[in-house]
Amino acid sequence: MTTVVDILVIGAGTTGLTLALEAHDHGARIRIVERRPEPFRPSRALILHPRTLEVLRPLGVTDALLELADPAPAVDLHLGSHVVETRLADLALPDTAFPHLSLMRQMDVERVLTRALADRGVTVERNTELTTVSDDGHSVRAVLRSLHGTEEMRCPFVVGCDGPASTVRACAGIGWHGRPYAEEVVLADLDLGGISERSGAEVFAGRQGLLFLFPLGEQATWRLLATRASTDGAGQNFGQPGSAVPQAELQHLLNDAGLQTRIERLAWSARVPLQCGLAGRFRRGRLFLAGDAAHNYSPATGQGMNAGIQDAVNLGWKLGFAANCSGQSTGRRDAEMLLDSYDRERRAAAHRRLILTHTAFWAEASTGRIPSWLRAVAAPLTAPAIPALLHRRRVVAEAIRLISQLRVNYRHSPLSVEGTPPLRGAPRPGDRLPDATVSVEGPPRRLHELLARPGVHLLLQREADPPPDAVPGPLVTVLRLTNSPGRGLVAVRPDGHVGFRCGTADPAGLTGWLSLIGAAASPPVRP
Repeated sequence: MTTVVDILVIGAGTTGLTLALEAHDHGARIRIVERRPEPFRPSRALILHPRTLEVLRPLGVTDALLELADPAPAVDLHLGSHVVETRLADLALPDTAFPHLSLMRQMDVERVLTRALADRGVTVERNTELTTVSDDGHSVRAVLRSLHGTEEMRCPFVVGCDGPASTVRACAGIGWHGRPYAEEVVLADLDLGGISERSGAEVFAGRQGLLFLFPLGEQATWRLLATRASTDGAGQNFGQPGSAVPQAELQHLLNDAGLQTRIERLAWSARVPLQCGLAGRFRRGRLFLAGDAAHNYSPATGQGMNAGIQDAVNLGWKLGFAANCSGQSTGRRDAEMLLDSYDRERRAAAHRRLILTHTAFWAEASTGRIPSWLRAVAAPLTAPAIPALLHRRRVVAEAIRLISQLRVNYRHSPLSVEGTPPLRGAPRPGDRLPDATVSVEGPPRRLHELLARPGVHLLLQREADPPPDAVPGPLVTVLRLTNSPGRGLVAVRPDGHVGFRCGTADPAGLTGWLSLIGAAASPPVRP
């Protein structure tokens, strides 16, 4: 069957929707399918990180997201009889436009992204399931099943954003390295008596684990998230809401946390079995994995949705550019290096995140003797000192940088190239480009605001020679920073990382780098 699709995206969660948007905005023709018949499902993720908002900004969805989010959440941390109050806003993060954590339902993120796709003429095809997929070296054959029957299609690339039990991963023969946790998460939407409604979250630390109450319930006022020892064994659908939790068990969790409250109405509940794991690779030929299909974490530090979105942005622009240059022999060679960089960059970042979340979850949820003692005894004893620690804004900011991937770099990527001569004093190739106040034409503006559009951005210092007319392609923007003295140039990738820099004009180096990523000036060549 002949199609006009460059990329078939399997799964319409936050990862799949973001990938479809990013690839579309970088020139690819997209089809996205989802086996669920309805868009609604209980949100498992409730936090957006600063870096996630940064990478979504060029897609034009950040304002809509923030309208539905709480960008200045208050948190009351209950440690025994002590209550530590804090706000996760106005953090000491001057190099980002989003110096805060944002409370927001995953469901609302999906709704904003779905609407943005629809505005571009791309509709999510629901009730459509991938049954098998194979790569013959020239294209991908996918078989889809829907209410209309079975369909076979071919396209250049398929991306599995289809969760922990990924069909794409299984068909690609990619191994999985992981193990289940002895603890599980309990989720519930409920109305509570004896507790006042507020805009922030309540966190209770106890011997059995942490209990969170968020004012983000989808079917009731409060969303409860608690950890406890797993009540079932292996063979679970990890990361997915499973069987309901009886109201008496939920009330017991609240009582153990020390809450003087009662459940007045239970709208919904589920136990969620957990695992930590990492796919053996994120790419095999023309098949790719992103989000939960590529890595699974505990809920500690809120990585799942954020990591998946950042995967999607990293891969989406690369697939968009690769789809446009795969018809040329040199283009095919460069496209292979470009696409290989996804696995090299994001799998390394995922491995580091796995260590972070595993350590945090041990402290947060393990029922072992040491973590239980830390939560129930040591934490209340040290609670009076916590406000002083929180007022050390740089310490808090560094923790948020680590958690939200603001520190992630791709310095060892083949896409990170140093020109001749090197440019000193600028972010290194592979580093995230910090936000800053700059002058281009007119009054000073924030740099990330100027870069909030798809494509590659060439930043010229004040005295730098302009790039040759033949260099910039249709998705390359040139900006001269008049407040930055020098003759250097920095090329910024669509995901906000520096790809190339040089101290003076290096036309050959710049042209080579733009060709490498598929952004050099040339008419699109379709396979």
